[in-house]
Amino acid sequence: MPTTTSWIDGRSYDSPFTHPVGWVGRMAGRFMLWTNRHQKEILPLVAAGPGQRVLEIGYGAGGLARLLCATGARVCGVDPSPDMRLLAARRAPAADLRLGTASDTGFPDRAFDRVVSVNTVAIWPELAPAVRELHRVTRPGGRALIAWHGGSAPSRVARGLRMSAAGLERVRAALGDVFHRVDREELSGLTVFVAHR
Repeated sequence: MPTTTSWIDGRSYDSPFTHPVGWVGRMAGRFMLWTNRHQKEILPLVAAGPGQRVLEIGYGAGGLARLLCATGARVCGVDPSPDMRLLAARRAPAADLRLGTASDTGFPDRAFDRVVSVNTVAIWPELAPAVRELHRVTRPGGRALIAWHGGSAPSRVARGLRMSAAGLERVRAALGDVFHRVDREELSGLTVFVAHR
């Protein structure tokens, strides 16, 4: 199983949650669906409507992709795991789900009205290149959202996964380097940065 070095602490991780592969990876994907129950909360911040183009970074098992498709948006997604692509395609058959990463989505400039990533930012190998990629594929007037475990009432599992204040500040600062405005929202289970282009 490949390893991932996180931008947060420089540590290498070899985990079915960072690289879901095989039956263990599929089980990790199902566990992620359970621990990401707060994904529905982010929909009002995404504010995607019929016909708008939305890109999800790290779609995992497809829980958020399915919710986004239900809004009538045209949903695309990238994830590095072929196993997650298979799981997500069952939950969101209308979505255009591809293999890719936060720093290399493979989509053209200014292709999306909304770009969203929930609970993946801490496992990106590099923060700044990924944020620049999110900016590149977001159209002027659009927004990019990065959410991580936290918020005002996180689950017991999510409490252990909270990012430090310094880590959250690095995410905010990286977004602020390329987007013209960044807002922070505390939902019940997620800390969300909304970056406006």
